[in-house]
Amino acid sequence: MKRRLHPAYIGMLLGWALIGLGVAYENLWCDARELLQEPAEPETGHRLNRDGVTVEFEARPLGNGVLREGDFASIRFKVSDQNSGQPLSGMAPGAWLDPAQSAPLGDRDSSCKARVALFLKSSIGARPLLDLNSYFLLMLNKDASLTVIDPTVSVGGVTSTLARIELPGQPMDWVASSDDRQVFVSMPERNQVALIDTETFTRVATLPAGEQPLRVALQPDQRLLWVGNNSSDPAKGGVTVIDVPSRSTLKSFITGSGHHEIAFSADSHFAFVSNRDAGTLSVIDIAEMRLVKTLPAGSQPLSVAYSALSQAVYVVDGQEGKVRVFDARRHQLRHTVQAEPGLGPLRFSSDGRFGLVLNTLENQALVIDASSDQLIHHIPVAAEPYQVAFTKGYAYVRGLASPKVSMINLASLGQGRTPIVQGFEAGPAAPRQAGDLPLAQAVSVSRDDNSVFVVNPVDNTTYFYAEGMNAPMSGYNNRGHQARAAIVVDRSLREVAPGVYGSTVKLPAAGTFDVAFLLNQPQIIHCFSTEVAALPQSARRKGVHAEFIGTAEPLLQHSPYMAQVRILSEDGQPRLGLGDLSLRYFLAPSSLPRNQPLSEVGEGIYQAPLELGEAGAWYLHVQSPSLGRKFAEENYTSLRVLPAAAAPTASQGEPRSVR
Repeated sequence: MKRRLHPAYIGMLLGWALIGLGVAYENLWCDARELLQEPAEPETGHRLNRDGVTVEFEARPLGNGVLREGDFASIRFKVSDQNSGQPLSGMAPGAWLDPAQSAPLGDRDSSCKARVALFLKSSIGARPLLDLNSYFLLMLNKDASLTVIDPTVSVGGVTSTLARIELPGQPMDWVASSDDRQVFVSMPERNQVALIDTETFTRVATLPAGEQPLRVALQPDQRLLWVGNNSSDPAKGGVTVIDVPSRSTLKSFITGSGHHEIAFSADSHFAFVSNRDAGTLSVIDIAEMRLVKTLPAGSQPLSVAYSALSQAVYVVDGQEGKVRVFDARRHQLRHTVQAEPGLGPLRFSSDGRFGLVLNTLENQALVIDASSDQLIHHIPVAAEPYQVAFTKGYAYVRGLASPKVSMINLASLGQGRTPIVQGFEAGPAAPRQAGDLPLAQAVSVSRDDNSVFVVNPVDNTTYFYAEGMNAPMSGYNNRGHQARAAIVVDRSLREVAPGVYGSTVKLPAAGTFDVAFLLNQPQIIHCFSTEVAALPQSARRKGVHAEFIGTAEPLLQHSPYMAQVRILSEDGQPRLGLGDLSLRYFLAPSSLPRNQPLSEVGEGIYQAPLELGEAGAWYLHVQSPSLGRKFAEENYTSLRVLPAAAAPTASQGEPRSVR
């Protein structure tokens, strides 16, 4: 498991590292003077040999051709042993992409180290164009929206808010794909599921999902999305199955009335659907898309979970206080665990060994050992427990009637052992006081699997807690909205093959770029270089289109800028008299968008003054209700803004048409 540093830790390390060093940043990870003087093996292009390690860099378009602005690209770093050529797995490299800066050949290494140090500080004025180590918090709000928070940047708690995503209806539950690229959000009042693209943090589709869709679940192979339909009509209660690649409804199953929870076998062969009011468990063969069996599951089946260790499905009956264990292959009852009434949510640890069942009436977490299907612990936890989440080492239990979060040490569980329980306060008030809570989890595990984010809906703050601390380290306020749940969207490099670390990015601008690479063990900092081409004139599509004027040359931060765009018909003639044109612009990769009306100045040219207060790549989209949504989606460009202290390096280009 890779271990990454949270921004709060990085801040402390930087503070220690920079004491007494003035403006020198080279001591961030190691003694820069030694690094600068050490003899490095010859390097060629995108290959670096240093300290017994070989790093090979590659940036290639996902399609054919060259790297081009606005297109998706695959960024890869292959890290191997220099002598044997064996891949080095389990590393945690960092990488950033930023416009190239000219520096004398001998100073390139020191310049690269200084830039990496600035990026690690996560300050507003030192953000790279693309951060390949970043992660974001996606907040589910009480109203019909989601909020994106950047935990690495905060100035008075304001600038951590990165974007807001409008939804057609109030959200209830959500699920993210395993690669964090997509998030599906249920909206019961609209009978729909919204699809969020986390590359752009926009809603890219709204899918019909049956009547009253609440619970959403992705099967393990990520191919199908399952949606529980809590229709008041028994003839419509069940699940809707949506094909993820085509975004189309595959089939609906009428399984029974009441609320539905959904679990899957590890091989995505079977789906198990509980039907609360009907008192049954439905077994669906996914390959055949066929309901194969309906099993009695007690008077009030509230929760269902699957354990890969025991190859069994566990169904919680809250009214009878029983957990029924069904063989996942034979679809037969094989055991019943007797407990007390009041049982509710059930979840298993990642290894499938321990299942935690929460008893809201008794303020307890019950532990079932899947290796024996025996109830082995009754553990006192936060009052009225209603949610549980697992890291590798702990189970986190959130209570409705207490601000406290209970932590159960998984290593202390087992027959005849005494569980170790800790806890911390996540805010000043109990979640119950907020009311209108969704199904979505208020506890979200961080990407390093040893810390969590906990939403307190009362004070509208999400608290970050790292294991081993006595209290949360930091909190993030969701200004202007009321947070109800959170998930972590990971944008960091991942090990896609042994020793190969990569990510898919959208290239925001054209030009020459430095790709800074950081490795901690051994300590290596190096800047590779790559070229990104501008979109050619031939990229112009048919129909009304826009030509952006004067966007080829970079601007300086805070300098006044008058955006100009020429609107042309398909025959190339200027379009006059468009009174509803506006410019939507935002800082890449995503930030709070701003809208500015465009005024006509003649010959089909429209203009608007823009405020570009931050360095980076800005996206400019031309919008016009009369010209339609497709026009807005296809007519955009990017504009590079350099820090105020920098000098433009690109030459003035011709006006370009970008689609």
